[in-house]
Amino acid sequence: MKRLLLFCALAVFLSACASTSKSKSGGWISLFDGKTLNGWKINEHPATFHVENGSIVANGDRAHLFYDGPVGNHNFKNFEFKAQVMTMPGSNSGIYFHTAFQPEGWPAKGYEVQVNNSHTDWRRTGGLYAVEDVREAPAKDNVWFEEYIMVSGKKVTVKVDGKTVVEYTEPNNPERPESMAGRILSNGTFALQGHDPGSKVLFKDIMVKILPD
Repeated sequence: MKRLLLFCALAVFLSACASTSKSKSGGWISLFDGKTLNGWKINEHPATFHVENGSIVANGDRAHLFYDGPVGNHNFKNFEFKAQVMTMPGSNSGIYFHTAFQPEGWPAKGYEVQVNNSHTDWRRTGGLYAVEDVREAPAKDNVWFEEYIMVSGKKVTVKVDGKTVVEYTEPNNPERPESMAGRILSNGTFALQGHDPGSKVLFKDIMVKILPD
């Protein structure tokens, strides 16, 4: 009986600790442990991604790093996402959401939020690539900035360092070219982009907050 009571008390204590921890974090959950790529899956060129000084570094031939871990069973619909990002001069990258792992190529499913402050591609950081683009870079190279994405129903909000750069509401029947047929809201995981050997982009403090459907 005493053992049972002790077990019950321990269970209550652990549950209370978990609730307190979640409350203190505001519901934010880390997707990156700062040391390894555990919970992430690289597709066509694994050498493009590595961890250095607490950050994921994307630098090399085209590749994408998909979140494949236990949080939300790597399947998100409504959410808030944020990450600290740093671009080197002339670099290009992106953050995909509502996407799915594919072995090669540019992800066909979901949206890409652009990461690009000075690459030759005119589409700049924070834009929904080729859907709701941003022409003026809201951040600078060589400096950490926060990129934030929220999806709630049909609405997508993107902020850079707390400033809203995109508010997009997807229409009921969005018109997309054949090459972008999968660029619609649904559900799925996140992916970080390694664009080309001349691009170097760092990501850290990658967090998600799951919102009710």
